[in-house]
Amino acid sequence: MSKPLLAIDIGSSKVSVVIAEQKENAVHVIGFGVAKSQGVRKGTITNIELTTRSIRQALADAKRVAGTTSNRAIISISGAYTRSINSSGIVNIPQKEIGIKEINRVMQTALYNANIPNEYEVLHVLPYNFKVDEQEFIEDPFGMNASRLEVDTHIITTQKSNLNNLKKAVKSAGIGIENVVLGGYASAISVLNTDEKELGVCVIDMGGSTCEMVVHSGNSIRFNTFLAVGSNHITNDLSMALHTPLYIAEKIKLEYGSLRSPSSDLIEIPVIGDDEENHEISLEIVYNVIQARVQETLMILAKELEKSNLKDQIGAGIVLTGGMTKLEGIRELAMAIFDNMPVRIAKPRSVEGDFEPLHDPAFATVLGLLEYGAGEYTQYEIDSNRKMLHKKERSVASGGEELPSISITKSEIEAPNKSDEKLKNQDVKQTLARVTETERETFGQKIKKMWHWMTQIF
Repeated sequence: MSKPLLAIDIGSSKVSVVIAEQKENAVHVIGFGVAKSQGVRKGTITNIELTTRSIRQALADAKRVAGTTSNRAIISISGAYTRSINSSGIVNIPQKEIGIKEINRVMQTALYNANIPNEYEVLHVLPYNFKVDEQEFIEDPFGMNASRLEVDTHIITTQKSNLNNLKKAVKSAGIGIENVVLGGYASAISVLNTDEKELGVCVIDMGGSTCEMVVHSGNSIRFNTFLAVGSNHITNDLSMALHTPLYIAEKIKLEYGSLRSPSSDLIEIPVIGDDEENHEISLEIVYNVIQARVQETLMILAKELEKSNLKDQIGAGIVLTGGMTKLEGIRELAMAIFDNMPVRIAKPRSVEGDFEPLHDPAFATVLGLLEYGAGEYTQYEIDSNRKMLHKKERSVASGGEELPSISITKSEIEAPNKSDEKLKNQDVKQTLARVTETERETFGQKIKKMWHWMTQIF
């Protein structure tokens, strides 16, 4: 039985929609559509009506190819207005064996302990370190015997207003929302391999108007940040420097954009306000404008990586993806700026279905959303619906068995031992009650037997 998947990536330059079917462990793309993004600026919704129109257009194109669609989608959200915090939780294990419910409980406890402002909503709760009794850095505590379980988590939140505007734009297009995933997280899912996650790696998705960075260390996200700069800024810089229309500047960027050795060749371009009048410019100017913008962007990202205090833990180096990475020479420039760390330009992993455009780095996010829907998330996670996702006993309906949210009280956090004592006392009372009831039944049976014996004698 196949499971329908619908992924919608709402970016600042384009809206991408992919329709797929999940059969066992394989994802097969059956429809694909792209529309120019409207009503989105630097990763945030600025006009709900225009954004809805873009979503409808891309969805209609994808549906026309696929012939069908799902009525619920996994959508991306940019890192704009996100805030991340680290939090820890600890619980006792009365049964002495750790199961999914115990892992869910300790992660919900970490979420309870986090100081999240009222105007923010949780997107992801991602564990990066489990501790069983006194043993740290447990990769997977499932099935272990223990009396105490601890967890350190990275919690990603976003402003409620930003999230609600995004949801409203999607729902206005006639689509329900299955889940909301951070764009940088989705991109990392589609471009990273297992070795890179284990060694530690920094993924930078360089899009049209934004750059999103996530740092993987120990198979989980430890840090994420956002920069409101992308390849569209290069187009704007070229337009102003060359005094030419934006569409001409975009063509120049795509055709002549390079970060390698500059050329002294001359080209003719029209002037702003008068398409009939042309003037000559040197490609060296084009090179200098692009070089300045990309170098500044990478230097800011390098400083953000320093702030994370995780630079020493990314043995696999830097992975660049997104449309901006198609500039020639960006890998060499990034290596120089990131202190000669290894740098890889990544395309999303190929999926079944003959859609050549999806092999482009610009579609890493939307394909990552598909994989997320198919179950390729972190080993354990609390998602945007506050539900526990995991890779044990996957549910066909959700891509992972969903456990109900656990209500954690303050008394249980402050005094878990008292809670356990209470549970033990309840167990003792229940056991005594069962014993007393059994004794009553036995005594009654003895009286009946004695009465029957006496009647037979007399």
